[in-house]
Amino acid sequence: MSEGMKGFAEINEEDRKRIEMTGLQTGTLEGRSGSFLQVDEHIHHASTDAKGIEILPIADALKRYAWLEDYYWKAVSRDKDEITQYIAAQEPKGYVLIARKGSQTTFPLQTCLFLAKEDIQYVHNIIIAEEGSELHLIAGCASSAQNKNGKHYGVTEIYVGKDAKVTSTMIHTWGETIEVYPRSVTIVEERGVFLSNYVCMVPAKKVQMYPTAELRGEGAVARFSSIMLATPGSYLDTGSRALLSAKGATSELITRAITTGGTIISRGHILGSVRDTKGHIECRALILKDGIIHAIPEIEGRVVDCELSHEAAVGKIAQDEIEYLMARGLSEDEATATIIRGFLDVKISGLPESLQRQIDAAIDAAEKGF
Repeated sequence: MSEGMKGFAEINEEDRKRIEMTGLQTGTLEGRSGSFLQVDEHIHHASTDAKGIEILPIADALKRYAWLEDYYWKAVSRDKDEITQYIAAQEPKGYVLIARKGSQTTFPLQTCLFLAKEDIQYVHNIIIAEEGSELHLIAGCASSAQNKNGKHYGVTEIYVGKDAKVTSTMIHTWGETIEVYPRSVTIVEERGVFLSNYVCMVPAKKVQMYPTAELRGEGAVARFSSIMLATPGSYLDTGSRALLSAKGATSELITRAITTGGTIISRGHILGSVRDTKGHIECRALILKDGIIHAIPEIEGRVVDCELSHEAAVGKIAQDEIEYLMARGLSEDEATATIIRGFLDVKISGLPESLQRQIDAAIDAAEKGF
């Protein structure tokens, strides 16, 4: 693929740079197996050339496939809260991504939800990985520098079939006045694997999200990894939840958080309701300048033979670590940056190298904000 994603021609250079910070490519689709672009409520582009993979606007998908009603508003309830109720009352926008039985993508797919001018952007996305399939998705969300009071409402329903694998890497580049309210639930069947990576390293006024994975199949796996920075004026109420509902199900919730003056509430909840299940929550946070880090890990066991654990730590950079690096020739700023970079360097098991590079690039691009 060498052609760029259609629709970017009308986006100015400054906004393109913001989009590209999310890992999306605007000038070429080289190294991508498909793409989707929605600006405000207008869908500009949806295409893929990967065998066995479909990506199309949700309104078109609902008309084309009657069976999609079995997935539409089934993982997430229309009446969950005022956000879902608002989305349910609108004309469907967003995308449906389907990986047919046994299909795999050589390169990741990319999607972009861009808030340009509207006060509210809403989306409803459905991702279906059928038995034995494998999907890797880079989901970039960004807003125009000119949008001063926008809100993003999102519903995402993900279905990971038997022996299927879905890796979803979401990178946020919202503006410092934007509010964001994603609602996401993933259903994982027998021996399915769901890897969710979330990166938010630029200012946002408010992010409120609590994605849930329900592990319904024996041997199902879910891992959530989050990397966040809260600058002054930012309020990030985030977390993840795993419901271990089948024998052999395992889950891990990992968070790295930094505040330079903003507020981060890091929630985590694992429910073990079936025997022979395992789960772990880990939250580590640094306070670089006075701000708030509130870690709320919850482990809830209801049966014998569920193994659940959690750990949380909030602190500052140790002075002796800085002095150690300075003694080896680094300046204080260089030493601090090196320690922070190491703190954020979370290598995610099972993540394709191409997606790990996107996460690293997003962190590198944001380091100037520390």
